[in-house]
Amino acid sequence: MVAEDDVKQAELVRRYLEHEGHAVTVVEDGRAALEEVRHREPDLLVLDVMMPRADGLDVVRILRAEDREVPVLMLTARSTEDDLLLGLDLGADDYMTKPFSPRELVARVRTLLRRNRRPAAPSPAAGPTPTPGNAPATAPAESDDALTVGTLRVDPARHEVSVGGAPVVCTPGEFRILAAMAAEPDRVFTRQRLLAELHGFDKYISGRTVDVHVMHLRKKIERAPRRPVRLLTVFGVGYKLTDPAKGVHSASS
Repeated sequence: MVAEDDVKQAELVRRYLEHEGHAVTVVEDGRAALEEVRHREPDLLVLDVMMPRADGLDVVRILRAEDREVPVLMLTARSTEDDLLLGLDLGADDYMTKPFSPRELVARVRTLLRRNRRPAAPSPAAGPTPTPGNAPATAPAESDDALTVGTLRVDPARHEVSVGGAPVVCTPGEFRILAAMAAEPDRVFTRQRLLAELHGFDKYISGRTVDVHVMHLRKKIERAPRRPVRLLTVFGVGYKLTDPAKGVHSASS
């Protein structure tokens, strides 16, 4: 679904996405976007920030408050770091500033859909669907360059993350940070070093951008995000990724 009040912009995005093979619904204001998601939840929402009747930030805030997990790619003419951080903090999965390349937008949509692909419904004879606490009998195949830190597994070749066998959906930026840290467990990464991993992906980045990504990663890989045991803060320096089974750590947040 595309929520964009600029008719020409919406038509451009629709054409590119349909050319990619997607079925596209277009709405022109925030309230219509909310109603459409509630009645027929799309696989992904391309959401403009500046819209009538409810702006894009309010739409994301409401959808996440309703526990709706539809992936959101936000579009905005605003270009300040605070706008970027607010969108990510509210629960947007990716963010592009106008003017943007339609081909890049299609590529980001492709990535988000791949990362958030919904599992097929099991057949009646297939038995109960495994849950994170009830791992399947056969573990998924691993590529040779898969990285493991305790029960956390990061597979750069397949662009997959799991904890204890349960899949974890990460945005491209989150994956870049996690893969870099998993390659060197227990190393303390400065914010500047993690910014280098995001360079070329986020147009407006700073140390605060890294903090937002880390906050979202903790919600996905930690049992208690406010008391992390894997992705730790090293005060005054940055962050490190470690195996919680190693025992008590000297640095946490």
